[in-house]
Amino acid sequence: MTTATVSPLLGLAGACPAPESSRDAGVPWHYGDPHGEQRLLQRGDGWVDLSHRGVVTVTGPDRLSWLHSLTTQHVEALAPGESALDLILSPHGHVEHELHLVDDGTTTWITVEPGTAPSLVAYLDRMRFLLRVEVADVSADFAVVGEPVAARHPDRPTYVAPREFGTLEAVDAASRKYVPVRPAVWVAREVVVPRADLPAYVDGRPGAGTWAWEALRVAAGVPRLGFETDHRTIPQEVGWVPSAVHLDKGCYRGQETVARVHNLGRPPRRLVLLHLDGSAVRTPVPGDPVLHDGREVGALTSVALHAELGPIALAVVKRSVPVDVDLLVGPEPDGVVAAAQELVVTA
Repeated sequence: MTTATVSPLLGLAGACPAPESSRDAGVPWHYGDPHGEQRLLQRGDGWVDLSHRGVVTVTGPDRLSWLHSLTTQHVEALAPGESALDLILSPHGHVEHELHLVDDGTTTWITVEPGTAPSLVAYLDRMRFLLRVEVADVSADFAVVGEPVAARHPDRPTYVAPREFGTLEAVDAASRKYVPVRPAVWVAREVVVPRADLPAYVDGRPGAGTWAWEALRVAAGVPRLGFETDHRTIPQEVGWVPSAVHLDKGCYRGQETVARVHNLGRPPRRLVLLHLDGSAVRTPVPGDPVLHDGREVGALTSVALHAELGPIALAVVKRSVPVDVDLLVGPEPDGVVAAAQELVVTA
């Protein structure tokens, strides 16, 4: 963990840091009441310390057209204050970076998963050529605050989660193909604030930890880079079409794979929500195998304890797994936990 990712809010009353082994280490995991904090967020109140996320800026007159050419989303015409979920793919269409992006008229602000800003900046710097753009990792000076709000902040750069995540019913034909009915809603925004201003920004408002934030994300089946993805992940497998992929834009790296799967085939794997047996002695962890008829058919990617649903998880499994069967999770023979599956991606 770097100094830039250690939150100044860990000193707040009741703040319990996330485990050091967690990818969310460095920020509060909870403030003593994870279920109460989850209900706070469900009411549309409170905030979550996401200051361990990386923050990258892109400036210069060519920034939007340049990013448009490199990524999966249509961003060249973003108006000031507009945001987008965007991806960078490998030449073979596998997901390499997840960008939460907003432009303020002069600067494009990008928030990324903890620890990934340096590799993103290195890639973007290699792709600048003679274009008028400058890329900087500003994670040491700026931080991210999550809030359960579907509108941008009036005064600060704000990424607002796509509308596909905030509604149960699919919003268009592409959504219906991959995620026709979302298990739950995910209403969220990320506000970028100077790191030194974090205490003042949240002062007087109740906070929630990443435990509660993650429980709501998992319940809604919203993928997260490095959790629901591995080196083989294509966007369709985890339901990132169309929320992060514009199907009608021009060429970008990896587009051939996305178009071929969308028009001619189906993704080889799919994202599912698992309702875990709460009476089991062992609590499953990310990476645990998912089993059907004694065969490994996938792996757990995220695990959460939900205030209403109990223990839940996301998993990526083979598309050939029957949709109407219960599964087992964990190492055999003594560590398995029963799991009922609910489809997130149906294609």
